[in-house]
Amino acid sequence: MDDLQELETRLDLQFKDKSLLSRAMTHRSFLNENPGLALEDNERLEFLGDAALDFLVGAYLYNRFPEMREGELTSLRAALVRTETLADFSRSLEIGRFLRLGAGEADSGGRDRTPILCAAFEALSGAVYLDQGIDAVWMIAEPLIRPALTTILDDSLHIDAKSEFQVWAQAQFNITPRYTVVGSSGPDHAKTFTVQVMVGDKIWGEGDGSSKQSAQQAAARDALRQAELTEMAEMMNAKR
Repeated sequence: MDDLQELETRLDLQFKDKSLLSRAMTHRSFLNENPGLALEDNERLEFLGDAALDFLVGAYLYNRFPEMREGELTSLRAALVRTETLADFSRSLEIGRFLRLGAGEADSGGRDRTPILCAAFEALSGAVYLDQGIDAVWMIAEPLIRPALTTILDDSLHIDAKSEFQVWAQAQFNITPRYTVVGSSGPDHAKTFTVQVMVGDKIWGEGDGSSKQSAQQAAARDALRQAELTEMAEMMNAKR
């Protein structure tokens, strides 16, 4: 429990029921390799924490943007609670250091694996909710959510760039864009993928991401910027 005391210090929070924090940090792989231990894994807490974060983020956005339409609020909430964002929250708190993982999972880089870190942050949120209530969950989440929201808005990460670029490409060329993985780098547990998007024979954008899906979104955002520049150039030429 000494390691978990260090985690409590990082969270600036003292659990009344230490077993909740212990469960939140216990991955299923650890119990698979240690079946005799009287422990539970963190999957039920993950379910509860997911619901708590959805509510808190939704309430925060509702009050933060009183004039914003429901559709954009939904997109922002999805961006703030998606797997990659919550995994980054775990990395900020160094939660990977405190996880109980099976030896095989740990040796293969599980402490920095995005799905595991996302689940761990959700499980931690669930444990905090049961131990100290919803306000304590917000106390931990708010310092992480505020800067993440700024980044999401500045980079338009809440917009479904693939859908927007597809609408543009079909309107302009009557062609559906194609996405191709053109490269990858890094170890298996922390790969970065590079994706290009093409319309016909022309490359319109390229992007990187920790998953193929996020790399596709990055490529689509790049393509939308190129499309905007193309339209501006056409407008300037038309005025001449």
